[in-house]
Amino acid sequence: MKNVVILLMVCLFCTALTCDSIAVELGLITGKEKCTDYQVGLDMQQLVRQFDFQLNVFPSEGSIENVYAIYKRPGIPMGIVQADVLAFVAKTQTNPVLKAVAKKVKLVFPLYNCEVHVLARKGISSFEDLVDKRVAIGDKESGSFLTSKLLFEVAQVNPREMLDIGNEEALAQLKSGAIDAMIHVDGAPVKLFQENVTDADNLQLIPITNKSILEFYPGTAVPAGTYSWQKNAVPTVEVKTLLVSFDFRTEQCDDVGRFAQVLSQNIGWLTKNGHPKWKQVDLKYTVKGWDQYDCVRRYLTTAGKAKDRTRLNPVLDAIREMLH
Repeated sequence: MKNVVILLMVCLFCTALTCDSIAVELGLITGKEKCTDYQVGLDMQQLVRQFDFQLNVFPSEGSIENVYAIYKRPGIPMGIVQADVLAFVAKTQTNPVLKAVAKKVKLVFPLYNCEVHVLARKGISSFEDLVDKRVAIGDKESGSFLTSKLLFEVAQVNPREMLDIGNEEALAQLKSGAIDAMIHVDGAPVKLFQENVTDADNLQLIPITNKSILEFYPGTAVPAGTYSWQKNAVPTVEVKTLLVSFDFRTEQCDDVGRFAQVLSQNIGWLTKNGHPKWKQVDLKYTVKGWDQYDCVRRYLTTAGKAKDRTRLNPVLDAIREMLH
């Protein structure tokens, strides 16, 4: 009988603990499941779970979808977006939809840089060689789509055809010879290229050294050996990715602020346990033209007095004392 009573007490104790701890639920929209943004989202999910946050990570087609999802889609207050996509939205003052979106999207943190990967068949050796070629530039809702359009416009390179298809379909068509190249903006190493490209495919990363492009985007390189089939470093350009949020004036303002505080205080954990791109993250990096969300700034500059979500429970205290 005594054992039954103790077992009952343990069950009540566990139930009380569960009820007493109310997880904060937030949504984060990222990118395709083999994209770095999605992997980074899963890293954040794993971290904040330790701090009573339930972070739901949603895959997407990319930055263009994400910007609108934050603005309009219920349950998704945060997203990962390319800086050039956000800048395009902010600077377009003639479109009422883009103006409304820009007004409500706020910066949480700068994240990592995404390299522009131009993967092409052998025989194409430069970005300029894409003239009169068939090039996949990403789904219409992806950041790659906008970046590719800008690259071709700035460099005055005119492909024969620009196909707005997803990364996996583009890679399949590239392997089969149906297209000549694909452009994918993502943080190296890209899981898709790690797992789905081999030496036998006879594909290579094409350098971007065009002067006009380098005046528009900062230069970088994909280091040698980033992919097993890539022997040498490849010059290219990069795009900053940003963690952004909807501009809440409700309780979710505090939730986003507390979430940002957890990230800020545990960036070392992410660097050690997450995607290699976390090693490049500087949360204090200044993003030109974008002030940090005031809900976030308040939690980073104060002790972050979060709302006390616990409540006194004398029954729980009594059970703890009896089981001590």
